[in-house]
Amino acid sequence: MSDIRVKICGLTRVDDVIAVAEAGAAYAGFVFFAKSPRAVSVAQARVLAVEAPVGLAKVALVVDAEDAFLDEITAAVPLDMLQLHGHESPERVAEIKRRYGLPVMKAVGISDASDVDQLDIYSKVADQLLVDAKPPKDAVLPGGNGLTFDWRLISARRWPVPWMLAGGLTPETVATAIAVTGVRQVDVSSGVESAPGVKEADLIRAFLTAAKSGRGAVPRL
Repeated sequence: MSDIRVKICGLTRVDDVIAVAEAGAAYAGFVFFAKSPRAVSVAQARVLAVEAPVGLAKVALVVDAEDAFLDEITAAVPLDMLQLHGHESPERVAEIKRRYGLPVMKAVGISDASDVDQLDIYSKVADQLLVDAKPPKDAVLPGGNGLTFDWRLISARRWPVPWMLAGGLTPETVATAIAVTGVRQVDVSSGVESAPGVKEADLIRAFLTAAKSGRGAVPRL
């Protein structure tokens, strides 16, 4: 199970970025969505990205971002990937890939079997897929709501690009999620926090341990 790759999203502090790298995570996510309690400015994200240890992939999460904003982010922040977490069409995903020359991960929200077909569509244009829990209709945030979905919906599904599982994962549930879905990459945000945007090093280590060992871990806080 040690080949499981972990993304910690919603990072807002340099200490947390370093803790994520030291714990063995593969990706660090920065949220560029003003309504999120984990949102960072372009200037803040630049500091976080510059201070990130070598080898940690830096991912910018954006929601229906226009070119002007993406131009600003990519010009200022050294990034390795763009994560599109809004209602971007397949055509928009392809356009962003061409314009910025960065790998693009497209998030797709799942609540029932009818949503799963969207993954097939986006797998034709995105470099990676993020399979997340679909937010409630009245939700302010497109992700990071701490919600899960029925993992059995994707347990027998595979796509021609790498994919990542998100949605309410915690140190106690991630091993089960991996076992049910067969996923090799997982994403967590609220599940390793003491408050929105405030990550806890103990929880980060516990999550990585559980994901990579296949066994649940209860951290000592």
